[in-house]
Amino acid sequence: MAGKPPKIGVLALQGAFREHRRLLESLGTTVQEVRLPADLTGLDGLILPGGESTTMARLLTEYALWEPIRAFQASGGALWGTCAGAILLAREVRGAPPQFGGRQESLGLLDAAVVRNAFGRQINSFAAPLSVQGLDGSFPTVFIRAPAFGEIGNDVEVLAQWQEQAVMLRQGNILATAFHPELTQDARIHQLFLDMTSDSKAVVM
Repeated sequence: MAGKPPKIGVLALQGAFREHRRLLESLGTTVQEVRLPADLTGLDGLILPGGESTTMARLLTEYALWEPIRAFQASGGALWGTCAGAILLAREVRGAPPQFGGRQESLGLLDAAVVRNAFGRQINSFAAPLSVQGLDGSFPTVFIRAPAFGEIGNDVEVLAQWQEQAVMLRQGNILATAFHPELTQDARIHQLFLDMTSDSKAVVM
């Protein structure tokens, strides 16, 4: 139905999914917590939250979610990964812990390499205003063990940089932020994602 508000899922296996839910609901959005493949049914978009990417990857395997998420995106569902979630979206993950053999599984949907902990460890976490393409004024970003993106494909748009490193990307119906918009009171990037879901539906239809 035209004009129907989007229904957004938040991967709720681990990490800051409740914070995403809070901001989405402040925008009047219907939110579904996603833990099983069946939870993806009827969604317009899915957020992969910040957390611990290796733990999230293990749980994606345990709950058989890798292929359903890839199929969801291929069918027009929008995806947004924040911090750990952005790591899971990337084509290549660099800096995986030694106990994983230096390798980490990812969805491989975002045409970029991601470097874990690009700005340092937990003690190096920081908050800073950031200029984001498409937003008026600065955005109050929070970086916690944040990754950065490199070797970015031609179809990927860089929406924000920090210290000359890409920290926010868009590729079609995929959004990736190295920082944590959900840990602020500013819902503008969440609104941007909601607008993306409408764009994705229009393309599919």
